[in-house]
Amino acid sequence: MNNELLETIKLVPNQPGCYIYYNKDNEIIYVGKAKNLKRRVYSYFHKQHDSVKVTVLVSQIERMEYIITDSEVEALILESHLIKKHKPKYNILLKDDKKYPYFLITDEDFPRIQVVRKKNLNPDKGRFYGPYTDVGAMYATLDFLKKLFPLKQCKTPKFSNRPCLYYHIGKCLAPCQGKVTPEEYQKLIRQVELFLSGKQTELLKEIQAQMVKYAESEQFEKAAKMRDSYNDLLKTLERQKVVYENTKLNEDILACVYEDGIFVIVIMMIREGRLIDKKDFTYFVDNIDKTEYIETFFTDYYSNLKLEFPDKIISKDLEEVGNKELFQDWLKVISGKKIMINYGNGRGKYGELYELALKNASNTLENAKLKKMAQIRDDFNEVGSFLAEKLHLTNFPNRIECYDISHIQGTNTVASMVVFQNGLPKKTAYRKFKVRMTEGKPDDFLSMKEVLTRRLKRLGEPKWEKPDLIIIDGGKGQLSSVMQIVEGANIEGVKDIDFVSLAKREEEVFLPHQSKSILLPRDSNALYLIQRIRDEAHRFAITFHRELRGKNALKDKN
Repeated sequence: MNNELLETIKLVPNQPGCYIYYNKDNEIIYVGKAKNLKRRVYSYFHKQHDSVKVTVLVSQIERMEYIITDSEVEALILESHLIKKHKPKYNILLKDDKKYPYFLITDEDFPRIQVVRKKNLNPDKGRFYGPYTDVGAMYATLDFLKKLFPLKQCKTPKFSNRPCLYYHIGKCLAPCQGKVTPEEYQKLIRQVELFLSGKQTELLKEIQAQMVKYAESEQFEKAAKMRDSYNDLLKTLERQKVVYENTKLNEDILACVYEDGIFVIVIMMIREGRLIDKKDFTYFVDNIDKTEYIETFFTDYYSNLKLEFPDKIISKDLEEVGNKELFQDWLKVISGKKIMINYGNGRGKYGELYELALKNASNTLENAKLKKMAQIRDDFNEVGSFLAEKLHLTNFPNRIECYDISHIQGTNTVASMVVFQNGLPKKTAYRKFKVRMTEGKPDDFLSMKEVLTRRLKRLGEPKWEKPDLIIIDGGKGQLSSVMQIVEGANIEGVKDIDFVSLAKREEEVFLPHQSKSILLPRDSNALYLIQRIRDEAHRFAITFHRELRGKNALKDKN
């Protein structure tokens, strides 16, 4: 730590605010907030960190600045602004390679509704509603809106002295030709905004009142159009799932899942007791601090929200983050109203709603995995070549095998062998092993020795094809033990097989007789593939272990 940095740390006050770290090139590498700046900054430089990311960050800090705020809420708002502005290297920046669309109601005398992308957002252009993560559903909504509400379609009139075709087919009121008053048109815009805000019950009442008014004044054509709009809207609402009847419930339910480098967040939107929308966000992440990811997403999503805010947010995941009072105060500042946070614990309605969101998040995760594996399958020549180059393999990894041991304190010890051919699981080649040598005494090294010896002796037999690459779950020690088995085995062809191990904590790949690990790019399909193979071996072993344990328990009862 240099003298300038040391002196700055001494001057940091015991007040709320933001701290900003710079590297030797005077680049901002991290922005953080704190209720107590001195305590937070001190913790970076005077304690041992478990996180590799934090350790590397601290080693690169050359100087720091801090900004004092009046409250922790102000610090949170300032932190969000600084991160968006500077995009520091070590802050989590949520990227999913998508620009989510919004609806824009233009700021004109007779507004139109348009679809715009996030990068084009400009508050001066009008009022935004979104984001919409399901583009197909968004365009279906747009078609419905255009059918229900005959808004202006064109930016400039097509004809100077007569309405265009949209007017004649009932899809525009032709304000360009004076066919509608500004007051009537603004009523239409208000109804669109009620629909986009999820206030369908209020919208139905308003349309019904208009229909009666037109009928009483004998404007029967307009009354008929209102009746048709009313019926169309009613049919749409009937298709939406009613979560709770006879309620004004306006809530967002947030759930997240993380697995195999994929982080998924789902938000279920309930308005007036109806589930009106589901938004899902998928991120491929290079490391995971679940608490930090949830907090970053939460502040990013709600600070950019262009829809009406809910009255309550339900999420068990937010309990891990804590700071409920801070986030409630922050939400009040950015939304202008009181929003409660509920952790969705217990078996009541909030627990049920959270479980519903969690099911949707898990389903989105599985779909993301399938898409990723399909991509690997289609690009396997490239993925295999990348693995062969980075891991210094002697073979192209067409057939990859992976093994895992499962037991409880040495009892019912089993092993799994999974096989991936050209990037896809070949389940007909999976094998299960009951381990005999270590029964009653937990020894994973000895168990692996038994399993690999039994497997390698069958090299070349029918249905026991020779693998190009064998992956061992574990670090340098596990791989060394396996190599002792391999190098001591007098089996033809065994020394032509490539062996590597994969350590789960930092996803390091170890090669035989090399002390230094290899880190594959975190966002690479190659790393994702070997992670999936390792996790599949683990799943298969646990499933077999549970089956065996269940059978043995049944025997003991009899």
